Amino acid sequence: MVFLGAGCGHRQGELFGVAVEDIDFLGRLVHVNRQVRLIGGHLVFSPPKRGKTPAVPLPESLGPRLSAHIAQHPPVAVTLPWVEKGKPRGDLVTAELLFPGPNGGALHRNTFNHKWRVGLERAGIVPPPAKGERRKSHREHGCRVLRHTAAPAWLGAGADIRTVAEYLGHSDPGFTLRTYTHLMPNAAERARKAMDAFFTQEQTGPSALVVPSGRSI
Repeated sequence: MVFLGAGCGHRQGELFGVAVEDIDFLGRLVHVNRQVRLIGGHLVFSPPKRGKTPAVPLPESLGPRLSAHIAQHPPVAVTLPWVEKGKPRGDLVTAELLFPGPNGGALHRNTFNHKWRVGLERAGIVPPPAKGERRKSHREHGCRVLRHTAAPAWLGAGADIRTVAEYLGHSDPGFTLRTYTHLMPNAAERARKAMDAFFTQEQTGPSALVVPSGRSI
């Protein structure tokens, strides 16, 4: 789940809702078709946030990991009500989930978040609670860090902002840009190298500067 979240930028609920039929190994795509939500204390399936159902490229390094996971932990058929725009449609939907809960149903966010926090403590990322204290939420180290890993990696590798916004299920590419550019520490250095390459080309061969009108000078 961690590799899929970091490699394809899923939200937490979308990770919970990934089914085996969503993985296109031949086409090297992962389809984001549903999420698991908690509404009124009950687990339900619903469309991804904003109704966006992107097809995200499946990295070559991630395909074998998913295949091994499926072989070791066969997907579990889970049936839940389908809720759209906050209202039940009356339909029951079954999906063979890759990451079911410990009892064979859909994964509950409270169960997952507890395990996640324990994992952070064991990894030394956050301190364990003092004796008698409740375990803190550590929102800055929550499951969303996986999504915050994927977006800057795509942008840093040169993927255009509209494409990244589509992969993340954002309606506004400007929101994507405002949210993630500060997580690209090499952006300034990449900009310097781009202009160095441009001016080197200008000195060694014909080139043109383009003014806003579109005319070259």
